[in-house]
Amino acid sequence: MRSRSIGLALLLLLGLAPAFAHAEMSPKEKEKERATIRKDVKSTLNRLYRSQPSSKSTIAGAAGYAVLNNFGMKILVAGGGSGKGIAYDKSGKEVFLKMVEVQAGLGMGVKKFSQVWVFRDEDKLRKFMSGSFETSGQANATAKYKRSGGAYAGAFAVADGVWIYQLQGDGLALELTAKATKYYRYDELN
Repeated sequence: MRSRSIGLALLLLLGLAPAFAHAEMSPKEKEKERATIRKDVKSTLNRLYRSQPSSKSTIAGAAGYAVLNNFGMKILVAGGGSGKGIAYDKSGKEVFLKMVEVQAGLGMGVKKFSQVWVFRDEDKLRKFMSGSFETSGQANATAKYKRSGGAYAGAFAVADGVWIYQLQGDGLALELTAKATKYYRYDELN
């Protein structure tokens, strides 16, 4: 019963997070924010292409992709994180996104990481770009670098036709733990 209550509280916090995150920006502030996010996205893609060269052709052949840069913190029994990024479809249309993550359980630490989502399926990409995409539970994956074969080397599947590369520090992360994460449109910038 206690774990169910914690789960419901996490989902409630995720649902309410976008409402608390709203702050009015001037046109100049909006353009500065867009430029910062674009710069961070480009830097993340360059890091991914250096660590996983095959990812460049994988992304080029996909229906679309999204890049999010995140920061998370966990202190004792609670934790959370937030991030910003951009999703692109095949035509190059960009949609600015935010994410928020909440977690429960014992732990301690601060983590900065980036995610590159690759969508083979246009419907899943549209759902992600519309801001109605959530993940929950815990996913672990070993990401091994392969010199040959495997178009998605270094990525792991989160759904049929959806893969994630996760970068932490200077290389590819070996594990992804997502407790309850919501991805939504950064409406002030779109």
